[in-house]
Amino acid sequence: MAHDINGLRSGLATPLELLQTPPPKERADAARNRVAVLEAAARLFAEQGVEAVSMDQVAAAAGVGKGTLFRRFGDKSGLAAALLDARERVLQEAVLSGPPPLGPGAPADERLAAFLNAYLDYLLEHLALVRMSETATPGARYRIGAYRFWHRHVAILLATEPDPDYAAHALLAALAADHVAALLPELGEQRMRAGLLRLAQSTM
Repeated sequence: MAHDINGLRSGLATPLELLQTPPPKERADAARNRVAVLEAAARLFAEQGVEAVSMDQVAAAAGVGKGTLFRRFGDKSGLAAALLDARERVLQEAVLSGPPPLGPGAPADERLAAFLNAYLDYLLEHLALVRMSETATPGARYRIGAYRFWHRHVAILLATEPDPDYAAHALLAALAADHVAALLPELGEQRMRAGLLRLAQSTM
């Protein structure tokens, strides 16, 4: 973390745009393989469930070698992260330049509520994939580029708090996919959504 004359300086100084996940740059043949793999994985995951599908099945359905698949995506969690990438960029663009209150131009409390609702919509739609990408290895969630974007956005909205960086982490903890998946059957979506917004209001 950078320093200034007052001691530690928050990472809030980094422009949010710089934390966006850029689309991959690749050769034409690699791009074709990538599209084939992602389309095959999306189809198989939808038909059989994320947990039931193997990397071998994805490679066979995409018409690529297993070595190509593993070199490109590493494991199934890497494949899940790649499938989520385009969906995350849509939400990031809405945060950066979409209409308020999700986009710029609304008060911070309204923007925070809009973001939490929008992120929860995204999370519930892709819960199994997000859960896999976040729990593949210890701490995986916090190494994902998109998490740094979400954290920075929330911290900026909480800039009047004594420690916005910590407050943002604490609020986003309620949106961890494993946490949501565990509580959803017991509490239901509406109760979780209302509780999340109350938590945000109390944080601000």
